[in-house]
Amino acid sequence: MKGLLLLACLCAVVTACLAQERKLIPVTLALLWYPQPEDGQFFAAKAEGIYEKHGLDVTIRPGGPQVNVQQLMAAGQSDFAQSSSMRTLNARTQGVPIVTVAAIFQKELVTMVVHESSTYRSLADLKGKRIHLPGTARINYWSWLSARYGFTDDQIRPYDPSYRGFALDREAASQGFITNDALNCAAIQISCRSLLLADFGWGAYGNTLDTTDKVMAERPEVVRAMGRASSEGWKRYMENPAKAHALIQQMNPQMEMARMEAIHKILRERGVAESPDTRGGRYGAMSDARWEALFKEMSASGALPTTFDFRKAYTLQFVRDL
Repeated sequence: MKGLLLLACLCAVVTACLAQERKLIPVTLALLWYPQPEDGQFFAAKAEGIYEKHGLDVTIRPGGPQVNVQQLMAAGQSDFAQSSSMRTLNARTQGVPIVTVAAIFQKELVTMVVHESSTYRSLADLKGKRIHLPGTARINYWSWLSARYGFTDDQIRPYDPSYRGFALDREAASQGFITNDALNCAAIQISCRSLLLADFGWGAYGNTLDTTDKVMAERPEVVRAMGRASSEGWKRYMENPAKAHALIQQMNPQMEMARMEAIHKILRERGVAESPDTRGGRYGAMSDARWEALFKEMSASGALPTTFDFRKAYTLQFVRDL
């Protein structure tokens, strides 16, 4: 009996030593914005130990309005960055050597917010109307709206993320995000309606995971592990967001728990990570057809050079086996 007990103790010691000797690979991830529920896959993977399970020690770095995560990543200050299709395509046309390796959001969250009392029911209804837009819209979806619906630059008005300027003009619209529109409108006591661009044909991916050509070539196993862990993170976040929300609030104390729970509900109800490509829980999946369709529309609208090789901006190498 004593011999069995001694053997069990020795096995426990060996197991503990092996666990300590297993070294996790340090990885840095740069967010586009301050920590928020829309980043749920990253925070769930971090809080639930999913990254560690895949051999990664991930440090999440918050972004913000003055942070260019693509440039920082290209300069070697992070291994991965959160992005979106058009951000990556635009950066790639400027010679920034980054590439999208996964796309959690199959729809971008960007909307046109209109007053509930308005007659606007589609994007086509906004032709000729005043629209409050941030500067980034011009290099994202504005040329698409102009080409498809005949929008013109004289419609553009200064943007206020609090919607206060929009609130005073019942005939105007404003850029918004499907996860925040109702909450922001309620905060200033107005009723609004959201027109999700993706519902009207805007085909860009959102909440993408980007890395550099260098990292992809030299450490493909790290890229694969990061993609798989983030995909698992989204699944876990949808199942139970509690730990992810706690970590988000720790890193961004201004993010209230009630707001996070409301946003999580919207993300689930809208199915922003769902598409035919993600069936079976393959969160992060992409397709050549989606990228090609987006490029064709944006190059036809003049937003991208027609000679640009858009295939350099993404790879399906790491999403085929999600």
